[in-house]
Amino acid sequence: MALLLPKRIKYRKAHRGKRRGAAKGGTRLNFGEFGLKALENGWVTAAQLEACRVAVSRSLTRGGKSWIRVFPDKPVTVHGQEKPMGSGKGLVDHWVTVIKRGRILFELQGVPEPIAKEAFRVAASKLPLRMRLVSRREEAGV
Repeated sequence: MALLLPKRIKYRKAHRGKRRGAAKGGTRLNFGEFGLKALENGWVTAAQLEACRVAVSRSLTRGGKSWIRVFPDKPVTVHGQEKPMGSGKGLVDHWVTVIKRGRILFELQGVPEPIAKEAFRVAASKLPLRMRLVSRREEAGV
């Protein structure tokens, strides 16, 4: 399982930052017919994204194309179990992507709605946030 992580980064360790507010971009469908939209804020790890990608691709046995609209580019550090307080920031443990409400994480095209719904239901169960399915018809207001 090849997890997503950046090839190069400017700084090895990052601040934790805030997880509040709504997404500024990536809130509309750009590629596919159906999308998986976040309803709350949080972090999604590279492993969780990979689990979702596998779940979606397994449900698209024949046909269909999928897109991942987010990338884990934030390093999360941890200290060893029995390290004393102080002694600096810990080592990079894993990578996350910051998800704000309204952000579309995955898109699908070339499959009927029931299959997309089932694929995204399974994918959403792998994520720590509440999600919902959005479609082009819904976005157009039909």
